[in-house]
Amino acid sequence: MAESEEDLTIPRAAMNKMIKEILPSIRVANDSRELILNCCTEFIHLISSEANEICNQQTKKTISPEHVLQALDKLGFGDFRQAAQEVMEDCKQVAAKRRRQSTRLEHLGIPEEELLRQQQELFAKAREEQAQAEQHEWQMMQFAAQMATQNPGQSASGSADDDEY
Repeated sequence: MAESEEDLTIPRAAMNKMIKEILPSIRVANDSRELILNCCTEFIHLISSEANEICNQQTKKTISPEHVLQALDKLGFGDFRQAAQEVMEDCKQVAAKRRRQSTRLEHLGIPEEELLRQQQELFAKAREEQAQAEQHEWQMMQFAAQMATQNPGQSASGSADDDEY
């Protein structure tokens, strides 16, 4: 299913959050929010199209951050270059931090095979404990049923021995 031009926008919730963070004490009319959303979408489209052209001219298949920075310059948005570079550096740092965090298991000093073996042992132990609990419950039910069949009249009105007196 192909998306139409209208579907290619920044999510409204994200845009509203940005507006609220930037202008916390100012009310922004809905039509103004819509205009801001459309301007942002158009700006992104313009920059990405120009970056794509630069990428194609350099016979590259992937748009790099440098292509985007060159597109900013070429389209007359050179004033944004420094801020864009700072954001790019921040993003690189966040990505590097995520990569370091995702390799925490590797830094434990325990091979993955050993961790898997320990996990399987824990699962087996849990299954055994569950089976024992179920068997104990079954035995208790059997015992209760056996007691009920051996002494059927006791639960009603005393024992059968009362009739002999």
